[in-house]
Amino acid sequence: MKQLFDNVSVQCSRLITRSYSTSFSLGIWFLDRSIHDPIYAIYGFVRSADEIVDSFHGYPKKHLLRKFREDTYQAIQEGISLNPVLNSFQWVVNKYDIQNKLIDSFLDSMEMDLHMNEYNHDQYQKYIWGSAEVVGLMCLKVFCNGNDSEYEKLAPAARRLGSAFQKINFLRDLKDDYTSLGRSYFPGIDMKEFDQSCKEKIQQDLLADFDAGYEGIKQLPKTARFGVYIAYVYYRSLYDRICKSSHEQILRKRIRIPNLQKYLLLINSFFRYRLELT
Repeated sequence: MKQLFDNVSVQCSRLITRSYSTSFSLGIWFLDRSIHDPIYAIYGFVRSADEIVDSFHGYPKKHLLRKFREDTYQAIQEGISLNPVLNSFQWVVNKYDIQNKLIDSFLDSMEMDLHMNEYNHDQYQKYIWGSAEVVGLMCLKVFCNGNDSEYEKLAPAARRLGSAFQKINFLRDLKDDYTSLGRSYFPGIDMKEFDQSCKEKIQQDLLADFDAGYEGIKQLPKTARFGVYIAYVYYRSLYDRICKSSHEQILRKRIRIPNLQKYLLLINSFFRYRLELT
């Protein structure tokens, strides 16, 4: 029966999520169980594309990404794929009516990583939109479950929250992106002259995104609210840790939150959630 293959496909996406991101996995865990699998499927898709451009050194990345794009749309059209990740993703796309323009924008941003090392302001905005904001909108499609008016109302906040998460990733991964991949995402910043003022400028931009995103979290359906809040708390804590680090530390090592502290954040978040968001 195809249902067995569909179940195995979602399990593959779940395994990818748990293997690559403990923080994202924690957030999913605290969503309503009815939307666990769709969010795993979205993450499995975006992580697979990201790995092509970031990790598959020595392989034909451009060809692999082009084939991944072709296979994605074939899976969506046919309602099936022998690639388990794409099989679970097409199920979500077709069930929740995720627009092709969101998928296109995401894959376009991944393609930018293949040939761009520095970004001007417009290119940066395009990359943030495709790599992060549209992922937030894909998830919002699941959270709203066909309620188009709710989706339209919450879309701006979902975009800002996705943007905040991505910019935090850029700051956290600044060293690896620059030294290992030769990339510099932040426009107008020469990495050879990156200093405390550059870091603080980025942080201020991030804070505005966080504040706008938080207002959206308070309006999410209850099935999604706590799980997204957990992700917000984790990234906001990572932001605070980065703010307390010097620009030299950012350039020297990847800023992390230890797993024990993540679980302590989880406990504290539950009580703050009960006070603030219910």
